[in-house]
Amino acid sequence: MTALISVQNVNKSFPGVKALQDVQFELQAGEVHALMGENGAGKSTLMKILAGVYTKDSGEVLLDGKPVDIQSPAHAQALAIGIIHQELFLMSHLTAAQNIFLGREPKGRMGLFLDEDTLNRDTQALFDRMNLALAPQTRIGDLTVARQQMVEIAKALSHKSRILIMDEPTAALNNAEIEELFRIIRQLKSEGVGIVYISHKMDEIQRIADRITVMRDGRYINTVPAQTPMAEIIAMMVGRTLEHSEKTVPDTAANEVLLDVRHLNRGRAIRDVSFTVRRGEILGFAGLMGAGRTEVARAVFGADPLDSGEVWVHGKRIALRTPRDAVQAGIGYLSEDRKHFGLATGMDVESNITLPSLSRWLKGGVFLNQPAIHDISQQMVDKLRIKTPSLTQGSRLLSGGNQQKVVIAKWLVQDCDVLIFDEPTRGIDVGAKSEIYKLVNDLAAQGKAIIVISSELPEVLHLSHRILVMCEGRITGDVSGLAATQESLMALATRRDTEAAPA
Repeated sequence: MTALISVQNVNKSFPGVKALQDVQFELQAGEVHALMGENGAGKSTLMKILAGVYTKDSGEVLLDGKPVDIQSPAHAQALAIGIIHQELFLMSHLTAAQNIFLGREPKGRMGLFLDEDTLNRDTQALFDRMNLALAPQTRIGDLTVARQQMVEIAKALSHKSRILIMDEPTAALNNAEIEELFRIIRQLKSEGVGIVYISHKMDEIQRIADRITVMRDGRYINTVPAQTPMAEIIAMMVGRTLEHSEKTVPDTAANEVLLDVRHLNRGRAIRDVSFTVRRGEILGFAGLMGAGRTEVARAVFGADPLDSGEVWVHGKRIALRTPRDAVQAGIGYLSEDRKHFGLATGMDVESNITLPSLSRWLKGGVFLNQPAIHDISQQMVDKLRIKTPSLTQGSRLLSGGNQQKVVIAKWLVQDCDVLIFDEPTRGIDVGAKSEIYKLVNDLAAQGKAIIVISSELPEVLHLSHRILVMCEGRITGDVSGLAATQESLMALATRRDTEAAPA
């Protein structure tokens, strides 16, 4: 059977980086084909070539068995290739219909004015095809991320796309929203649309995909059925078998309390939250989206104002007016949104690593000690195995996993005693995830107090010595990491009464 699209021996290089080397890939009509690999494996580069964002250096792309040279995103759309990026490209002040047909708006008889009726009618036809209950006139800014993603799919279908590329489509979705997305994927598949599905979530891949292609270091490794054991797929992705150690919980009961949070309140987002974290302890925060976990972290870091409450570090109360106060007190925060709040994406790797601690590198209080800055940055790159051509590489050009390592590096250089990891492995591949887990445990063993916030219950259970569960701004449970289960955490995460559950 002739493939819908086929990639043969494609190569692509950037300055200092061989991104793709003799890569192959094929997609059949009516197939969901998962593309997997560590961050930096070349997945996004390959898909951007198919979407016309990049042009290949050499090799061949066949569409319905015929060679094609995709020159631009507009050319890709004309060839019926659509891509839905992890970061959605929608204008929040426009309606769903206006976003879908932006630049292609139907005009009235005189050709001067927008034909709103036709615009909304055509959009409604797309939503009907998707069995999506959404009004075309709804403003994008009023929609959830999941609904915005459905609008992106509708936009791709409006171009009569036969090939749809989805990059981490469930990264910001809850379980119910994921089920809705999968329903639409299955429907499109039944209509003959070929879907390339990029995700790091192993359970999702086996549920939705027909085949899996694995890439590593810019090379094609293998294509296997989706039912292939995940241990085999992971080994292909990372080139080694990941170690799985038995979880142990150290006894930190006698250790110094490094962070003591007392009766925090901030509207309905944070309601009388108190907890402590001891030296060497990893405290997990679990809960559903909107439970208040990130709000607590931002308040402890001084990023958001409090109505009331106290934060103590090393037995001393600190006045939290800004994040600078928290950093000076020894608190570091790895935001869930690393690109907006964790990195200065316009700066290079070295600058990002040393930014919070620049005052330490001043000579005579005036000039920066560049050799010392270079040395400490190189030490962090080596220690964390950050994949970058050089310290002067722009941080925005790194893969997601390596960007996260740069954020971690800057707080290690600052030598914070309290580290808050908010969704530390979101959008990160299994190999980098394993490395970050090891790093978190190593930091705790060195005597740091660690807070881990994650929407993935297996991650919270794997890392945490103790787990706090939140619901609607309150702590509803405090359980041992050894005694907790996904079921017990979920029960506490949906506990809407006003009293915390017993430990």
